[in-house]
Amino acid sequence: MADIHSEKVLILDFGSQYTQLIARCVREAKVYCEILPYHTPLQGVTALSPRGLILSGGPSSIYDPGAPSCDRALFDLPIPILGICYGMQLMAHLMGGRVVAHPRREYGRAQLFIDEAGELFYGLPAKIQVWMSHQDQIASLPPGFVQIAHTENTELAAFRGNGRHYGVQFHPEVVHTPQGREILKNFLYRICACSGTWDMKAFVESSVAEIRKRVGGERVITALSGGVDSSVAALLVYLAVRDQLTCIFVDNGLLRKGEAEAVRSAFEHHFHLRVHFVEAKERFLLAIREVVDPEQKRILIGKEFIRVFEEEAKKLGGAAFLVQGTLYPDVIESTSVRGPSSTIKTHHNVGGLPERMEFSLIEPLRELFKDEVRQVGRELGLPQKILERHPFPGPGLAVRILGEVTEERLQILKEADYIVEEEIKRAGLYHQLWQAFAILLPVRSVGVMGDGRTYENVAAIRAVSSLDGMTADWARLPHEVLARMATRIINEVKGINRVVYDISSKPPSTIEWE
Repeated sequence: MADIHSEKVLILDFGSQYTQLIARCVREAKVYCEILPYHTPLQGVTALSPRGLILSGGPSSIYDPGAPSCDRALFDLPIPILGICYGMQLMAHLMGGRVVAHPRREYGRAQLFIDEAGELFYGLPAKIQVWMSHQDQIASLPPGFVQIAHTENTELAAFRGNGRHYGVQFHPEVVHTPQGREILKNFLYRICACSGTWDMKAFVESSVAEIRKRVGGERVITALSGGVDSSVAALLVYLAVRDQLTCIFVDNGLLRKGEAEAVRSAFEHHFHLRVHFVEAKERFLLAIREVVDPEQKRILIGKEFIRVFEEEAKKLGGAAFLVQGTLYPDVIESTSVRGPSSTIKTHHNVGGLPERMEFSLIEPLRELFKDEVRQVGRELGLPQKILERHPFPGPGLAVRILGEVTEERLQILKEADYIVEEEIKRAGLYHQLWQAFAILLPVRSVGVMGDGRTYENVAAIRAVSSLDGMTADWARLPHEVLARMATRIINEVKGINRVVYDISSKPPSTIEWE
């Protein structure tokens, strides 16, 4: 982001799926941060003038062939550095310590015994709960380093050295380390001397300035779905370029029941943005006809969106930029842009984009989680009705229909999904859940209705609670709510005779089935 931030902490990503959780904690402490690849050269770091540096965890052992490493000269910089898990081991290794395979791997909750509170553990009790996830351990410290904490299984669970280097073997960024945020705040405030003045208002100001500078006098279009992500992105860009922006809403036929009409009503009556509506149901269904592989669905839908935007932009007089409401969970699950993290699935607006397109992308929210985007939306005055909408996948119902997508199967799922949302709202649970929706399975089952045999589709209900979408737990919905959903779906939706409930969490499952 912009250089107007007087305080900045950098995070080097070594492939942890939780790197952005570190960034969340730093931002929640009102300190601006950026995530950089682990191989960022020394000059790339110094050019950003950071107050401090955090080395993330990662899945590798430092002795693995091709294990990620960083520039040894980083440790000579006159700034504080905190290594977390793999980051701690790498620091010890590069500075002259010795790392070996742990004779007893340590995963899950552990009791940390603090041997020296100092600055990092300032204000904490002598024993705290932490979350461990490691198979190597530090056998000997680098010169000038001292141990400051241990667990029953790991003697060197935290260290300090040279007045500015710190390492923790556990993960302070996860909720399973209840006082982890206090540890990170100690690093930010007491060790890096940050004052904590950055917030979502500052994010809006810096984003608007950066967008305005990048766009200049060019014309911009934005992919508007009516969800919180695309709505916030559109408003953010509108603040920067005003009449240079045209929003394009594409009805691809894969939306929820009544969604196209609701979006049209909301944006025509509540906002002053220029919105261009496009009916494109037939071309999208044709593009994915007979396609059953979920990755192919996502890629084909992403490409078709871009083609539609290119065609419509020409009708509107051309555009140099396309705005998308891409969030960080989309990015980290789609492609390893920061570090060596694994690809989970392709999101149509990230990994599903064609290699060549006529626009340059503007993705002002791609470093944020959903709850942070909602904070930005509040800063921009977005109505609560849009702000609190459940996330909806960019490929729409195509990834909630397992197997081939047809008009008939779409109509069945739309009706079932509508009932799920109605009953969730009726029970007063909508705002307590991250998502709740129906999935149409490629399975038929035998049933009986009246005196007749049926052989129809099976629908699954998925409801989860989450903070940011990176992890999620299945929601313990009241049995009477589930009963109403199932009864209504079977009675009211022709083509479904059985309903099941998904009780898997993320990980190991993803929230969406495809």
